[in-house]
Amino acid sequence: MRIFAKLYLRVSPAHPPRSVLACTAILAAGLLGLVIGGCAADSRDGYAFDSTYPAGIQTVRLPIFENQTFAHGVEAQLTEAIAKELLRSTPYAVTNGTQADTVLTGVITEVEMRPLSRDSDTGYVQEIAVKITVDFDWRDTRSGKLLVSRRAFSGVDTFVPTVRSRETVESGQTATAARLAGDLVRTLRTGW
Repeated sequence: MRIFAKLYLRVSPAHPPRSVLACTAILAAGLLGLVIGGCAADSRDGYAFDSTYPAGIQTVRLPIFENQTFAHGVEAQLTEAIAKELLRSTPYAVTNGTQADTVLTGVITEVEMRPLSRDSDTGYVQEIAVKITVDFDWRDTRSGKLLVSRRAFSGVDTFVPTVRSRETVESGQTATAARLAGDLVRTLRTGW
């Protein structure tokens, strides 16, 4: 017990010896070197400090997506959600002008609502899943090069159309459009 007390007094947190401080500093510097050394100059080679979005692009033209379904208004909801997500999470500006560096076009091919659960007493639907499926292309307008193209790209979200929650079909579509917009914008990164 006396030995422990003597060691504790020698290496107490209030007055640590210089050797402990030096070891801690060396260890911290070594860990920092490993973290920085593990980062790559190119985001396709691993972790990098560079942007994961293609360089040289500043603007995206975003026309309203075409709607091939009977779900009225979902094309405006989705296009607005994509524009907000582009502005929020990318370095790009969204424009309607013809002078944009790139253009993101798409077609809504399916809007599906599927009941997930029912009330056991009344039989009314308690939760509904909304699925929006799109085909989209992101093209460089300067070179004509197709940067990203996806077919049957879907987003799904749920809503609760009960009297207590008062969620409408439109709120379910809006939530699904926001989820799909986030997923779609993430596919615009390089190296994916």
